[in-house]
Amino acid sequence: MAKTSLSPQDRRQTLHLIVLGVVALVLFLGLTPFSTRGEPREAVVAMSMLQQDNWVLPVNNGDEIPFKPPFLHWLVAAFSSVAGGISVLTSRLPSALGTLCLVVATYLFFARRRDSHTAFAAALILLTNFEVHRSAVTCRVDMLLAVCMVCGLYALVAWGERRLKGVPWLAVACLAGAALTKGPVGVALPCAIGGLWFLLRGEASLWTALWKMTLVFVAALLPLGLWYMAAWTQPHGGDRFLQLIYEENVLRFTGQMTYASHINPWPYNIQTIVAGMAPYTLLWLLAIPTALAGIESWRPNWQLLWPPVLLQRFRTMHATEAFSLLAATVVFVFYCIPASKRSVYLLPMYPFLAWFTARLMLWLERRRSYALPSLAYLLAFVTVAVSAAFVAIQCGWVTGSMFGGKHAAENAAYVQALADVPLSVLNIVIFVLPLVLLWPLRRRQGARRPLTAVFIVYGLFVAFEGLYRPAVMTVHSDRAVANTIARMTGHAPIYSFRTDICEANRMHPFTINFYLNNRITPIDKVQQPAAKAYLLCGDDDVEAFKKDYPQWDVQMKYDSHHRSCDDRKVQRLYLVTQKKRP
Repeated sequence: MAKTSLSPQDRRQTLHLIVLGVVALVLFLGLTPFSTRGEPREAVVAMSMLQQDNWVLPVNNGDEIPFKPPFLHWLVAAFSSVAGGISVLTSRLPSALGTLCLVVATYLFFARRRDSHTAFAAALILLTNFEVHRSAVTCRVDMLLAVCMVCGLYALVAWGERRLKGVPWLAVACLAGAALTKGPVGVALPCAIGGLWFLLRGEASLWTALWKMTLVFVAALLPLGLWYMAAWTQPHGGDRFLQLIYEENVLRFTGQMTYASHINPWPYNIQTIVAGMAPYTLLWLLAIPTALAGIESWRPNWQLLWPPVLLQRFRTMHATEAFSLLAATVVFVFYCIPASKRSVYLLPMYPFLAWFTARLMLWLERRRSYALPSLAYLLAFVTVAVSAAFVAIQCGWVTGSMFGGKHAAENAAYVQALADVPLSVLNIVIFVLPLVLLWPLRRRQGARRPLTAVFIVYGLFVAFEGLYRPAVMTVHSDRAVANTIARMTGHAPIYSFRTDICEANRMHPFTINFYLNNRITPIDKVQQPAAKAYLLCGDDDVEAFKKDYPQWDVQMKYDSHHRSCDDRKVQRLYLVTQKKRP
């Protein structure tokens, strides 16, 4: 049973997690500009909501309706309204704050049911693995979806501990948020896990689990259904909206979408977990010899695989381990079914993977295994190597002239950006922090502690977000190109043209459009083109434009010499003028 109240230690560690999370996720959130097409694509939806005062189904990127339900965009628009305008910071804030809530909720969930020490380690591992951290600092729906789904699962477990009495309002609210973030899957998957949990643990009969989870499912889907109806009645809704919803929620699962979308075989999910749990996947590999040494007999006992035996072993496991195993397994198996697979789809697994990793760390500490110090020293080597490389660049020992090949200019720009990082007091503190966190390694006993390696990873992530990533991604981003275009064009219309048009999932200059406040319209969607306007297109698209639109005179005004972070095409700006009719 869960503890009914928090101990003073639980309160202190919760506060520690909040402080650590704010520094790692929120403090530097606005420093790195958008440098992938996915983030500005979502942010422009929120921008359109504010510009058009339409919080149901706005039109963005010239003629596009949102692909996903609006919960993320509502939060971005709300934060931006309070902040006085939309920005990179306000766009990423829902994901970052949601992750912080998930870290705290994970700690409280496990601390109430097991011990606070292991729960604290699990929460820190959740905060510092690669996939969760990457998703926490991006403006995408996947992190918010995972937060709502997992918090909903935690609430369902608490409901089960109350013998399914009353209405699990917290679970319904969390799952409704998940549905409003990415559709019915945000409710269906947690409800399936919850129903299986109650059934397999013997907490409810098949009929009771079925009808009670059905009620939760229907209640959580109600807000999404209301939004569907409201969106369908919008001027840009109707059949176009219904087709989009059908494609995103049905055809994506069956692999029959009108455009290819992250098509991968099922082993891809294993690869993404191995990469996503980095660097802690190294610990699992390092722990193999210790685990093998503890095996008393190599003779297999096939009776253990018999379903009734497996079920009995599952029911005799500690409830926390059993639920974590069930939740992680169901999420993994479910996302192996559709043809569309992405690493972020598996984010709901990570709190439970973090818990098992924390348990492994404490087990290795008791066994005095070499795995923990090996991981700590390896991470220390990476920390020193990264710090030394930054010092070498700052001192001019590494310069852009050392690079050759096709992307030599781009690589040289990255090096120069790091060389130009000012050595302010804050930057020096950020640089020194990972090195300070190596201090416990001065003694071997310090290297054996589970949290030593975790805090080394934490220091690397803080330095990455606060010092290295902003400098490098500023070069990679299209923000500078957008600023130049803004100065050159004034208030004149800006059109875009592409040769690789796919109506079902049209490519736009997403990043440049965000920094130009959603001003760019695809020229084929313009009803009454201006007599004089600007055209943005890739370096290999202009000849096709001249062929398709012979009524325009074309004059190049700006060659960015920069490969767009959206599609890697060099962006150019043209002045286009309609020819006078004879």
